[in-house]
Amino acid sequence: MNLVLAVVVGGLYAAGLYLMARRSVVKLIIGLCLIGHASNLLIFVSGGLTRGRPPLIRPGAETLTAPYADPLPQALILTAIVIGFGVLAFAMVLIHKVYVAVGSDDLDQMKSTDA
Repeated sequence: MNLVLAVVVGGLYAAGLYLMARRSVVKLIIGLCLIGHASNLLIFVSGGLTRGRPPLIRPGAETLTAPYADPLPQALILTAIVIGFGVLAFAMVLIHKVYVAVGSDDLDQMKSTDA
């Protein structure tokens, strides 16, 4: 299972880097989104996968009994998802404003309008 997830993380990173190397700003933002998802999945996998063991302290006990799912990577991923959504929304609005001003989403045409 970890091998499959490692291949998926690598594929997401590769696809994200490929899209970020394109000249279109829309593809750049989609690549950035893919890299964010790959990073979230990497944090999730590095935290360890434990099925069916919630991190709850049983009545009468003072500590957790092993094995249990680590809640810290899940909390970090939830925070990263919210921040990533905000960045993506901001980037979409920025792309729309640039497209209206320039008339294209090609980076080369945007550079030629700077002069």
